Amino acid sequence: MRHGDKIKNLGRKKAHRDALLSNLAAQLIVHKRIVTTLAKAKALRVYVEPMITKTKKNENELQISHNHRLVFRDLENKAAVKELFNVVGPKVASRPGGYTRIIKLGTRPGDNAEKAMIELVDFNEVYNTSADTQEVKKTRRSRRGTGAKKEAAHTEAVATETKEEVAAPEAAEATAPEATAQPDAEAKTEGEEPKAEA
Repeated sequence: MRHGDKIKNLGRKKAHRDALLSNLAAQLIVHKRIVTTLAKAKALRVYVEPMITKTKKNENELQISHNHRLVFRDLENKAAVKELFNVVGPKVASRPGGYTRIIKLGTRPGDNAEKAMIELVDFNEVYNTSADTQEVKKTRRSRRGTGAKKEAAHTEAVATETKEEVAAPEAAEATAPEATAQPDAEAKTEGEEPKAEA
């Protein structure tokens, strides 16, 4: 029985399991996302997140070099360590934890194993927006504020419409006497002609 055994053995001995997790972690850091089985992805999350946290604790030069050594001891891959400290570390500096995301992908046709994609959260452009838009979204807006703006815009539109309506009848009245003067003159001339005929 394995009561209280928290280690995910993954069907391997310790040396084989360590080599597997080291290789998976190096590939995750370099490629930012990998597809593997769900059990390996869950074991990898526990393995790689403390390494990413070590990139953030930079109090002094001795601490920085010591953290490099600790991460290199586990990864044994110079390119992955360099990528982790130069690219990944600065990008996740503001995040308090939860650097990885696991997305289930269904089962594999050959052996019916559950597949999953594990990725670094800050490197997914689809789910994340830029930092500038996140800062803008932090401000809360009440419905009253937007309603007041809409109401003010509506009142302005109504005021301009009424001004246009007032201006239109005045213009019509200004042109109306000229229009009425001409028919009166015509009526006088027409009225004079019938008198002459009569």
